[in-house]
Amino acid sequence: MSIPFDPHPLLQDYAHPERLVSASWLSARLGTPGLRVVESDEDALLYDIGHLPGAVRIHWKRDLNSPLQRDFIQPEEFAKLMESKGIGPDDTVVIYGDKSNWWAAYTFWVFCLFGHKDVRLLNGGRDAWMAEERDTSFVVPEYPKTNYPVPTRNDAPHRAFVQEVLEAITHSSATLLDARNANDYAGIVPENQSHLETLRHGHIPGALNIPWDKSVYPNSRFRSFTELEQLYAEIPTSQETLVYCTFGHMAAHTWFVLKFLLGRDEVRNYDGSWTEWGNMIRMPIEHGTPAES
Repeated sequence: MSIPFDPHPLLQDYAHPERLVSASWLSARLGTPGLRVVESDEDALLYDIGHLPGAVRIHWKRDLNSPLQRDFIQPEEFAKLMESKGIGPDDTVVIYGDKSNWWAAYTFWVFCLFGHKDVRLLNGGRDAWMAEERDTSFVVPEYPKTNYPVPTRNDAPHRAFVQEVLEAITHSSATLLDARNANDYAGIVPENQSHLETLRHGHIPGALNIPWDKSVYPNSRFRSFTELEQLYAEIPTSQETLVYCTFGHMAAHTWFVLKFLLGRDEVRNYDGSWTEWGNMIRMPIEHGTPAES
């Protein structure tokens, strides 16, 4: 069953408004056959204290990442995950989460790697839904098991690897965009944080810095198309953009903005990000200037 796109006027200026839904649109359609709602948070406990009625939980680390290597689950495992959550291959999947859809965008990105046809984000995520005091539930739904065919995972259009980043530095073949905050970009570590996940601090040489959260309003909804164009104006459209952060989650959020809201097709997420780069022997880094206080 095909689920209509959200015609909300505030979404129509984006390059791909079909990839977003508003809280009002989703609230009116909860329980519609062919629609599945997924909550994916940084704080997985939030689901237990109230979630959208009928929503299932997908944990970005436990459910989507392989326990045996730094990579995602295999296609067979993704199919089993979808079956266990009652998600069919033709279902419309709406994903939302905390922190302005921080990890929800990452989960969205992984769904794209596995080629799910119709996946969308709830504009504003969990924060916006709760701020509007919309219905929540404590009930963990149990849907009938589906028959989800094993997909063909295709990383190439959406994911970049360290050798491609090195090539971009060497040949200036792509623009590097750091989606972390300005202090992380500059290599400044607060005294009360050890940042033990990396041995060195700074940024990839030549990378520009636009923190991911500048793309959203204080209410967690995405900024307008015009504001986003201005925000990312220094990112050239003449070549590919490779986005990174710490683990790939902030970068996935920026990837979504560039690809689906601004319509820049040549953008990929380097999800190895600073955790990989900052720990690799003989890998060059640079230091920058922190944001003004």
